Amino acid sequence: MSGQAETTVETQRAKGAAVAFIFVTVLLDMLALGVVIPILPKLIESFVGNDTATAARIFGLFGTVWALMQFLFSPVVGSLSDRFGRRPVVLLSNFGLAADYVLMALAPSLWWLFIGRVISGITSSSISTAFAYIADVTPPEKRAAVFGKIGVAFGAGFILGPALGGLFGDVSPRLPFWIAAGLSFLNWLYGLLILPESLPRARRTAFHWRSANPVGALKLLRSDRVLGGLSLANFFAQLAHVVLPSVFVLYAGYRYGWDVRTVGLTLAAVGVLSMVVQGLAIGPIVKSFGERSALLFGLACGAIGLFIYGAAPTGLWFCLGLPVNALWGVAGAATQALMTRRVTPEQQGQLQGATSSVQSVSQMLGPFLFTLIFAWFIGDSAPVKLPGAPFVLAGALLALALAIAGKTLTMKKT
Repeated sequence: MSGQAETTVETQRAKGAAVAFIFVTVLLDMLALGVVIPILPKLIESFVGNDTATAARIFGLFGTVWALMQFLFSPVVGSLSDRFGRRPVVLLSNFGLAADYVLMALAPSLWWLFIGRVISGITSSSISTAFAYIADVTPPEKRAAVFGKIGVAFGAGFILGPALGGLFGDVSPRLPFWIAAGLSFLNWLYGLLILPESLPRARRTAFHWRSANPVGALKLLRSDRVLGGLSLANFFAQLAHVVLPSVFVLYAGYRYGWDVRTVGLTLAAVGVLSMVVQGLAIGPIVKSFGERSALLFGLACGAIGLFIYGAAPTGLWFCLGLPVNALWGVAGAATQALMTRRVTPEQQGQLQGATSSVQSVSQMLGPFLFTLIFAWFIGDSAPVKLPGAPFVLAGALLALALAIAGKTLTMKKT
């Protein structure tokens, strides 16, 4: 009995260490990605003779390609982890991400940066494997709490990353890439020493291309009218959400004259407000008004916030829109809650995969769309100079999502 108890304790400690590693993995991955956000557009700009419009187009192309790699390789990487185990996939991804940041730090041309973004999109596709690892080692009744902790890692990484990127980017535009490479390499080394395998050989499945098809999961969203309506509203909301990472850096520099440090700190403020809403506001709002009203309220706040961003004549006015726009986060949680009610327990994983595919499509279209709009309205051929046009368009898309969600939820009542 004593031997069995000691084995159980050791197993629990191993699982605890593994969960801690996944937390650190997500934190460092998001931190590494966030460090690069404020500086990558400026580095691109330096390659094109400080032409902001051209840099916007190229940055949009980079973002679209990155999302395309996510769309194509997320299900592939997930299936590979089912076949060969979680550990080798997570470790290979961490090492590949570190090598990719070194490549971008040394990139002598735009083509090298482009190759780096392709590799980054592929290697970053292992986040789903990290969540699968948590599901392997955590009892069902405790998964929600552990996933909540992982969500904190996402938020913390996006808060600290842009702030550090802005600070170090003032020293050198390539320094944030070296920092991101170092964080990813340390994460790989930590996992190599600490992380055990979570998927026993007996539970592994053969790799089949048909199960790694990103399009097949979308069929579920068409199986129910309400689910389809909410999915369509979610698509337009996700598309609107891409506007901030797509054009904010270039927009703030062009319209307000903000430097890299100010941009990084502003993005950190966005992250803080988002975490406050996610951690403190969603529960009381949903409890008081219900999921349907919370969804409509969140979408309305998001649309108003985006319109403020687009119309703000000064940086101060832009910042006044931050807390309003942050309440948009209520809509995401309410949408997820409503959609999960429309499928069986056995379909919850398939639903999450389908919604991830929708998000990937929006991330493919968004950067290209918003950067082209920005470049057009600050270019010489524009009928009127309107640098805030991308945010106005995003606000209109969110208003459309609000109308679709309202109609869908009314349909559900009848």
